[in-house]
Amino acid sequence: MQRLHHSTTILLSLLSGFLFWIGWTPNNFSAAIFFAFIPLFIIEEKEKNSYRFFLFTFLGLLSWNLFTTWWIWNSTMIGAWLAIAVNSLLMFIPWWGYRKTKKITNEKIALAAFVVYWISFEYLHQLDWGLSWPWLTLGNAFAERISWIQWYEYTGTSGGSLWIVCVNVFLFFGYVRVNAMKPRFKTHLTIITTLVLPILISLYIEQKEIKKAQTNATGLKKNIVIVQPNIDPYEKISSGDLKKLSQSLLDLSIKKVDSNTTLLIWPETALYAYGGIDEERVKENAELENIFAFLKKYPNLHLFTGIESYRIFPEKHSMYSRPMEGSGNFYEIYNGGMLADSSGALQFYHKSMLVPGVETLPEFLLFLGPLFEKLGGTAGGYARQEIRTTIPLKNNHIIAPAVCYESIYGAYMSRYIKNGANLIAIITNDGWWGNTPGHQQHMAYARLRAIENRKWVVRSANTGISCFINPAGIVALQTEWWKPDALKGSVYTDTRETFFVQWGDIISKMALVMTGLMIGLCFFRNVSYKGRC
Repeated sequence: MQRLHHSTTILLSLLSGFLFWIGWTPNNFSAAIFFAFIPLFIIEEKEKNSYRFFLFTFLGLLSWNLFTTWWIWNSTMIGAWLAIAVNSLLMFIPWWGYRKTKKITNEKIALAAFVVYWISFEYLHQLDWGLSWPWLTLGNAFAERISWIQWYEYTGTSGGSLWIVCVNVFLFFGYVRVNAMKPRFKTHLTIITTLVLPILISLYIEQKEIKKAQTNATGLKKNIVIVQPNIDPYEKISSGDLKKLSQSLLDLSIKKVDSNTTLLIWPETALYAYGGIDEERVKENAELENIFAFLKKYPNLHLFTGIESYRIFPEKHSMYSRPMEGSGNFYEIYNGGMLADSSGALQFYHKSMLVPGVETLPEFLLFLGPLFEKLGGTAGGYARQEIRTTIPLKNNHIIAPAVCYESIYGAYMSRYIKNGANLIAIITNDGWWGNTPGHQQHMAYARLRAIENRKWVVRSANTGISCFINPAGIVALQTEWWKPDALKGSVYTDTRETFFVQWGDIISKMALVMTGLMIGLCFFRNVSYKGRC
């Protein structure tokens, strides 16, 4: 079989990355995603040298990561290097497995194996292991094509990933490999059915969801207000003026809050001061007295706000506790949320899923901590909350809190719903990335959480896009980028537990089992072959 010229192989690698990029939010040429793996399959077939196969496949995966998430650079240089380079390397693992399986078995088995290898990789990459980065989970590609993926309430994003990989495999095997000259009717039917049937099912579900939303929305009186203060995050950190920050938030809130408002939401780290805010003495903090004076005017109003806070303990409280010099005490710092009313702080939530390279590092990379901190990251200063604690309100809403990065984890967020939450509240600060695709992608992924859980999503972004999203994934209200604003909307309580909430990510778990069986099959065949030799 004739090997491809290097220039042709490089073009194929870049073509793969380009197809993924134009298929992703905010470009949304979504059909391109169904062809994006095919150039890499061609490279694997033609390139017999394992070293060159790695280089060219890695180039394709790297270009996908770079074209789609280059904007991380605006937040942290070291975080961008980490996310793009390491994620591209990890994405190569299913390709390595595919090539090994193909050598031991045959192409058909290897292509089937690639499907389960990829789904298993995505699932494992969503686990909290320090370098978790599910931003480019394939199922996220349809975040703004919600008419295609209403069935995510059954499968989660892994269903979208399975759809994409299967179509790519069918197209490659059906047209490029076997039937390049004379495609058969069976090939046409299989591919058309695989492409079209999920969309038809989704359109049917969507119509039912829209009607349900219209029915449930009638007669609502109580409302929620979300605030987008548009405070430059770098200026906020450099000034550390808590009273000035809180007053700017109050000025926007006053314009929208009324006697029917039951929940006011401020974004991630809306309350920020040098050294953090003591959780035990929030009400006594003189710089916050204007907030509690405002809340006193509205007895039925709750404030859910982002806050950077700390607690002091007489002994080591957890693995995240740090010793206080000269006192014998320990302290923990949190990036989280606070629920408050006129009486003071009612409940705190501490961010659990931290951003790799920016807020955390896995243990095996902690030796790089000083370098990360020098270049804008951290070795992991924040303490985490391990339990998915919900936040109940007086108005029968029960909040599933998500601080920024946490909202891209589908199975993680569904555990809040399993624990009784009926409203997803995302507080975030997307200003680190500037006016790039980053804040658009992040907002779009929130629509997936609405569909998976069939719950309203209220999203308060400091700089980004704040919005209300209904259980069908439709954006009901939203702000503009880089504009101080506040939105007021009414949401209804949806008590359903979707199949995805009840049973979790079944597709990924099945893929893991099948991956194990495939590895066992390859091992057995490899041993048998060597025995015959």
